[in-house]
Amino acid sequence: MAGELTPRRLDRNALERIIQRAAELQASDMDTGEGLSEQDVLKLGGEVGIPGRFLRQAIYEETTRGGAESEHGALARWAGPKLVGASRVVPGEKAMLDQALDAWMSDTEALAVKRHLPDRTLWEPQQGLFAQMRRGLSLDGKSYQLARALEVSVSVTPLEDGYCHVALSADVSNTRRSAMWGAGSVAASGALVTTVLVGASIVAIPVLGFIPALIGAGVGASIPRVHHRAAARIQLALEQVLDGLERGEIRPKQRMPGPRASAFVRIADELKRSLTDVADAVRQVPPGTPPKPPSQP
Repeated sequence: MAGELTPRRLDRNALERIIQRAAELQASDMDTGEGLSEQDVLKLGGEVGIPGRFLRQAIYEETTRGGAESEHGALARWAGPKLVGASRVVPGEKAMLDQALDAWMSDTEALAVKRHLPDRTLWEPQQGLFAQMRRGLSLDGKSYQLARALEVSVSVTPLEDGYCHVALSADVSNTRRSAMWGAGSVAASGALVTTVLVGASIVAIPVLGFIPALIGAGVGASIPRVHHRAAARIQLALEQVLDGLERGEIRPKQRMPGPRASAFVRIADELKRSLTDVADAVRQVPPGTPPKPPSQP
């Protein structure tokens, strides 16, 4: 029959190009004005058989990705990101996920609520002596990477029954600022030494006087790598939170009746358990066992 296409299989790349081109043709055939509303996009997707959950996920990912992609250019690539983030569609209802994340951020990540906004919650590192002792001693073996960020944003958006889009982001501008300050200080120190050596004619060969400036510039240029590694660890910590939500490992805690133990009591219990473990290990040593001689240098 005339007009029929020869049956053939299309690979993934070809399928993506065809769908994108078909969407462009359909959009150009419509009077979209300044753009399409979310409902219009869902309607168009439904006409081509795309489930609403995937469309809503794509919409929220598009509207929340701007912060991490706001910087471009060589300077931004050298200095590193100011914001890292992770997002995923996870099973669960919004109320349950909100409660689970609130408990996790407070009890496990040592964060405190900074602000409750209509679309997200902002967290910051817990302050005070007990919080610093908890992060510094790391009695539970955690590295508390999220507490190294200036601010952590948590957003839970319902997609459809049983699924939500969870977006996490961390403001790491504090570590980037420290890295850039350190890089500038080292480079400036090298330039100052060069100025003194060359200006005072201390070195016999003037070219040698520029060596401190070159060394300072080289060392300073490598300092932001520390921030890159720190930002990568914080982003990994965000992904691990989403992993726990997806697998059901992070869930709302059952509140036991009665007053909750204070922070001082909880830290005292941790120290008591640690001292008990040490005492048990000492008791296991047979009596009369001579002490181990120190190793000779």
